[in-house]
Amino acid sequence: MRKQSTTSQSGFLGPRVLITVLFCMGVACSIVTATLSTTVGKLAFLRGEAPANASQRTLSFAERVSYQRAIEEVYWRHRIWPKERADAKPAVDPAMTQTQLEKTVTEYERNSQVLEDHWHQPITAGQLQAEMERMAQNTKQPEVLRELFEALGNDPYLIAECLARPLLSERSATDFYAHDQRFHGQRGWRAQTESRRARTENPVSEVMVATSANYTLPTISGLDAVTGCTDNTWIATTTSNAPSPRSGHTAV
Repeated sequence: MRKQSTTSQSGFLGPRVLITVLFCMGVACSIVTATLSTTVGKLAFLRGEAPANASQRTLSFAERVSYQRAIEEVYWRHRIWPKERADAKPAVDPAMTQTQLEKTVTEYERNSQVLEDHWHQPITAGQLQAEMERMAQNTKQPEVLRELFEALGNDPYLIAECLARPLLSERSATDFYAHDQRFHGQRGWRAQTESRRARTENPVSEVMVATSANYTLPTISGLDAVTGCTDNTWIATTTSNAPSPRSGHTAV
C-alpha cells in the first residue's frame, strides 16, 4: 500500500490515504457484526461458488486485473514515443507490472467500498450507465475509446465495471471527502485513524459483487467525423470569434 509522502501542517490525511483507512475500518466492523449465514455466503463467493439463484454477474479480482491489462495496453499503443529516443518503443509498457495492475484494481474497489460503507452512497447501475454515456459523448479521442470498448469485447457490463467504475468511484470519493466536515479541522483524526489502520490491514475481497443491470452500449460521438488527425502532429485551424488578447494585466 502506498503511503502518503507528505501531509499538511495541520496533520490531516489526504483523500487517498483517508479512503484506504475508512475502507479498512469498514471491513473490520463488517467482520465483527456479520452473521454466520453471511459469512458462509462470502466464503462461497471466495471459492467461486456463487449461489444458484444469483442473478448478478460477478468479476473476480483476477478477472478485473486481466481486463485492466487490456485497457492499459490500449493506452500504451497510443502513447507518443519521443523522437529523440534512440531505442524503439517497447511493445508493452515496462511500468505495467502485475503489481501495478493489482494496485489499480484494489484502489477503485476500495473507493467503491468506502462510498457504500462510510457515506452510504453505493455506486448504482444508473450512475455507471450515465458515466458510460458521458464518456461516449464527451471523449476527445473517439478512436481510442472505441479500441477500449473493443478490448473489453464491446460488453456493456465489462465497460461499466472496468472502465466507468474506476473513474466514477475516484471522482465520487474525492468529492465526498472534500465536502465532509468531519475530516477537516480535527487535529486528532490522523493519530486515531493511523492507529486503527495498523490494526485492520485487511485485503479487498477476492470477489466483488457488481451491480446487476441491463447496461446498453453507448454510441461514441465523433467516430464518423473525418478529423485527419495524425499522432504527434499539430493541425492549424482558424478560430472565429476569439477573445481579444489581454494586456496590462499583472499576476502575483
